[in-house]
Amino acid sequence: MNVMENIKVALRSIRANLLRASLTLLIIAVGITCLVGILTAIDTVLFSMSDSFNRMGANSFYIYPKRDNMGGRQDGKESKRGAPINFRQAMDFKESYDYGGAKVSINTFCQWNSTIKYNGEKTNPNVRLIGIDENYFDVSAFEMDVGRNFSRNEIETGAHKIIIASEIVKMLFDDKSEKALNQIISVGNTRYKVVGVLKSKGSSMSQSNDRRVFIPLLNAKRYYGYANRNYSIMTAVQNPNEIEDAVSNATGVMRNVRNLRATEENDFSIRKSDGILETLKEITTELRLATIAIALMTLLGAAIGLMNIMLVSVTERTREIGVRKALGATRFNILFQFIMEAIVITIMGGIVGIFLGIIIGLIVAGLIDGKFIIPFNWMALGIVVCIIVGVLSGLYPALKASRLDPIDALRYE
Repeated sequence: MNVMENIKVALRSIRANLLRASLTLLIIAVGITCLVGILTAIDTVLFSMSDSFNRMGANSFYIYPKRDNMGGRQDGKESKRGAPINFRQAMDFKESYDYGGAKVSINTFCQWNSTIKYNGEKTNPNVRLIGIDENYFDVSAFEMDVGRNFSRNEIETGAHKIIIASEIVKMLFDDKSEKALNQIISVGNTRYKVVGVLKSKGSSMSQSNDRRVFIPLLNAKRYYGYANRNYSIMTAVQNPNEIEDAVSNATGVMRNVRNLRATEENDFSIRKSDGILETLKEITTELRLATIAIALMTLLGAAIGLMNIMLVSVTERTREIGVRKALGATRFNILFQFIMEAIVITIMGGIVGIFLGIIIGLIVAGLIDGKFIIPFNWMALGIVVCIIVGVLSGLYPALKASRLDPIDALRYE
């Protein structure tokens, strides 16, 4: 008897015991729904949050000089404070670092207490003036509201262009971003043309992120550069999972840029900003394990129910088994037939569960306005689990059926 014939026999058996088979099928469907649905929902939420964190800079890391509080003595040697990263070193790193798909941005804080003026109006002297390159907004958490980023030519020539944050618009342009575009404002005694306005970002660490203005890096170097000025390096990778490799690569490049000997310790530090994302992944790993445990408990109940159905089926079909053996069916044929029946029931329940699980994933994606990911891996896991449950549930009844004596089976009433 081939596989297709066994499947047909299994379907006839299910129709003959429709109520019992349907109840078992539904229990299996519930277990697979829990397994596929919740895991798909977790992946959907994680993907959406990862995408959001990436836009917030969770896929980035920062390079800065080692500070005093990171010094001290180690193995009898005193750790020295790192010298500032100068403009040449920062640019050398940007040119040398070629980790696949990564973007490097150089920036420097020019003034922490600038005053911005426009048509007789002025802000309080608490605006941060920052010099940036063309990649800054690609690797930072800032997003453009209206206008544009600096062009490469404006960066290289140090043009008198400026991008302002939302609080500056509120104070000088009646909170109308479009009104600020192409206007001439003054920072100290220097005039700049507004080419872009940023979306509001709120505050962090008791400091407003919306009270900032940005000028081209070469312009900042021209007017605010001095011998010990530090230039910050910020790097973003495309895939947050590669950030450890990217940091290792960056460490080697930075050591070369800083001309450190093999015996010297790093005089710079690297800080990753993926802490929230890593915590989220740890939480979702625990949720996945809990989901699998719940699904397996449900499937255990389904397996017991299926085994009971198969045992009853063996008893009810004793004469049929006797006839099959009398016609030449081997023990393996009978064993394979009953195991196949159990697998057919579990796979049917699994298909229903996978369908319901995908619906749950779609609902979650819609509720969080995220992107739905087709859970091929969880669908495959669901089918594999169904086959395993079918084999384990049907094995004992199938062995019992295969060991029946054909003479005794034919006499069974």
